[in-house]
Amino acid sequence: MKQQAKLKKHWQDNGYFVINLIRVTPIGMPDLICIKPNKVIFVESKEDNDRLSPLQKIWLNRLTSLGYECYVNYTIWKINNN
Repeated sequence: MKQQAKLKKHWQDNGYFVINLIRVTPIGMPDLICIKPNKVIFVESKEDNDRLSPLQKIWLNRLTSLGYECYVNYTIWKINNN
């Protein structure tokens, strides 16, 4: 099972409605948006040997600074993760 499928299942199992954003958002935006009442999180899916692009880091920092929780796989993103 690919990483993104695992992540989608993980968040769905935790009560979130998960939307794959890959085809409908600007380049660099996280792959998944996970929604449940009063909570929205963004998740960037990375396979073992993948790295974040500079644009992906910008989006993660922007969303985090707006108050959203962001994750890279299962790890919460902190703005100082550059």
